[in-house]
Amino acid sequence: MTDDLRIKPIQSDPGLKDRVFDALRTAVISMDIYSVKEPPKLDERKLADMLGVSRTPVREALSRLEQEGLVKNIPRRGTFVVRKTKREIVEIIQVWAALESMAARLATLHASDKELESFRIRCNGYQADRRSDGARIDEYSENNIKFHQDIISLSKNDFLISTARLSFAHMHSIRSSTIKDPDRTIQSIIDHMRIIEALMNRETAKVEKLVREHALKLAEHVEKHVYYLD
Repeated sequence: MTDDLRIKPIQSDPGLKDRVFDALRTAVISMDIYSVKEPPKLDERKLADMLGVSRTPVREALSRLEQEGLVKNIPRRGTFVVRKTKREIVEIIQVWAALESMAARLATLHASDKELESFRIRCNGYQADRRSDGARIDEYSENNIKFHQDIISLSKNDFLISTARLSFAHMHSIRSSTIKDPDRTIQSIIDHMRIIEALMNRETAKVEKLVREHALKLAEHVEKHVYYLD
């Protein structure tokens, strides 16, 4: 499954270890791990070849990813991307709901008018076309991820941002999978528009509530309809 990763070679420099880690982390959380029956296996040698580096920084990066719970090394079998159970995914989304709703609240208090306007313009750009063909759904899926990451960043709270980073890594794949449901895509766009309006108007309590409810809708959808996690 290593061949499914989208990775570009990395140039050697003093920050090589961190760059290898960041590249592998981004690639792992971007994988559609729930579309296959078995957890994807990562080949250390192939990863090193793809990145154009030795196996040492790759081995160290995989160890760091294991500490984050994104991969797991099984003796005599190799390293595999971790697939969460339905219960685990729901719990992660519930925690995310608390983090993102607080981030939205803080954004109304600390983000500048210019930052909020830039956020609104970006969102309007990628939500303008609501066609449901496959290419647009895939594009919207990625922009949906950016929408939620932007809200976290607008909080200006470094501890919240670092905490959310780990939670979001675990739910990235499940967001990408569930947003491909046309009905959820439409509802997501509607929810996003309401959230944007509340943010722009700096309606602190309202945007906190909207963001929390939006995330908890995903948890409810996973519990009721995502059978491939059972």
